[in-house]
Amino acid sequence: MAHRPPILLIDAPSLYFRAYFGVPESAARAADGTPVNAVRGFLDMLATLVRARRPDRMVCALDHDWRPEWRVALLPSYKAHRLAPEGGEVVPDTLTPQVPVILDVLAAVGITAVGAAGYEADDVLGTLSVTQPAPVEVVSGDRDLFQLVDDARGVRLLYVGRGVAKLEDCDDTAVRSRYGVPADRYADFAALRGDPSDGLPGVAGVGEKTAARLIERHGDLDGLLAALDAPGSGFAPGLRAKLDAARDYLAVAPKVVRVARDVPLPELPTALPQAPADPDRLLELADRWNLANSCRRLVDALAASPDRP
Repeated sequence: MAHRPPILLIDAPSLYFRAYFGVPESAARAADGTPVNAVRGFLDMLATLVRARRPDRMVCALDHDWRPEWRVALLPSYKAHRLAPEGGEVVPDTLTPQVPVILDVLAAVGITAVGAAGYEADDVLGTLSVTQPAPVEVVSGDRDLFQLVDDARGVRLLYVGRGVAKLEDCDDTAVRSRYGVPADRYADFAALRGDPSDGLPGVAGVGEKTAARLIERHGDLDGLLAALDAPGSGFAPGLRAKLDAARDYLAVAPKVVRVARDVPLPELPTALPQAPADPDRLLELADRWNLANSCRRLVDALAASPDRP
């Protein structure tokens, strides 16, 4: 039997934020002057991914709740620095109106986009990564998604930290090489190390190398804390004091960092179309928002993708 093409699970917010900051507003505007740089960049990224990875399925995951209350209840600092004074996430004024345009184009093309109340896009991706038939390729610039890598199940992370054109195709060996821990221990490692971009303080004085060494030695955070309580466990006094001081944080941080894999999602159409689902609507959107070239690149990439099983 021929090897099945992968499903691409797209972290849509990660990609459209990157597109927004990567494409100048002055270079991408509709006829009325409205910026469409995030839309154009996002569509071009999808076209590049389709041509490079040749998937037969695709789902774009959305943030229906960028800062879920259940995570905030565990760790109030979670993403608190990104909270706008009036509530909601701090997002550039000219990006917010572009998101509905992205969703309109995806619908016209026939690419599924889905989110879930009370969950982030990461959680939708985590759930899809364990429920969709392999091979699975998750596309994101979010380091937390390294934890989804699973060689046994055929789940890889296409990390776009340096852009889609320079994506890093990561299996468990790549995660170990990059961080010194296996993918299934990444959440515990990240809790120890901390992540200022998500409001995770980490353990004071414990950096990436020390965090990796502790996970390598003790297996996971439970093993680390058990060793900390054991007599003669060999911790340097300074490190022991730092870990002791962070016990309350370490009790909740891994639950915040771990991506949910049990989000209630409806049955989803995942097949990637070889032609637009609604070509008239796509033409209308392309004309209105000055997206003809980007839409054409995506449509051409879809037409060149493999025959469906």
